[in-house]
Amino acid sequence: MDRASAARALLRWYVDAGVDEAVADGPVDRFRRAAENTSLATSGHSAPARSAPPPVTVIAPAAQPSADEAASAAARLAAGCNSHEELAAAVASFDGCPLKAGARNTVFSDGAPGARLLIIGEAPGRDEDAVGKPFVGRAGQLLDKMLAAIGRSRASDTLISNVVYWRPPGNRAPTQAEIAVCRPFVERLIELTNPAAIMLAGGVPMQALLGVTGIMRARGAWRDLTLASGAQFPALPVFHPAFLLRQPAQKRLAWADLQTLAARLRDA
Repeated sequence: MDRASAARALLRWYVDAGVDEAVADGPVDRFRRAAENTSLATSGHSAPARSAPPPVTVIAPAAQPSADEAASAAARLAAGCNSHEELAAAVASFDGCPLKAGARNTVFSDGAPGARLLIIGEAPGRDEDAVGKPFVGRAGQLLDKMLAAIGRSRASDTLISNVVYWRPPGNRAPTQAEIAVCRPFVERLIELTNPAAIMLAGGVPMQALLGVTGIMRARGAWRDLTLASGAQFPALPVFHPAFLLRQPAQKRLAWADLQTLAARLRDA
């Protein structure tokens, strides 16, 4: 492998690992440094002495609470919220989810608070992390078209959120512990919204909130989503828009699910 190919492969590896920005102010030309050192060596001169770097004080990071402790803290915060705005502020101030340390923004919700349709997805991606709103990338654009097809819009009558509010590194799926920490906020959002229907976009929110696996089999069928408080809400699992971008042939099934959703909202 030549040097250029090796460099491209290394960059791809960084991107897959979730590295999407440089940490230095500018590039470092290590080839020039090597050439200068070689020139000094061949000329008989030694490199100028450098002063010793100042001592560095290392501050140990605060201990991260366990998932159970963080979930309990989230539950206390969520219970004290009586409006969508209070809940959004509580999520933004919450530090119990380790994903927050590596995210640019808290991605809580977008759309109309109190809407009759609540859409819950998986987790923010790169575009969502940069903007601070859910479903704003290509998958979000497709979701907007899907909503428009049944006469709905996030601007007027739909609220959109996720089961996790911070981007996982490399856009990986959130872990069960990360989902559990955020779940009290998710459930309080459902209670405050009091939707006529919940659309679960993809297998991750379906498993997280319904305990059901296998989106291919479960999609398109209504199920009761039961909260810790005992309240129940009708939930419809559907394909995630990102999946439909990869598998456009499945859009016919997605259209059937949208018709099911629209009928439920008309009758509610």
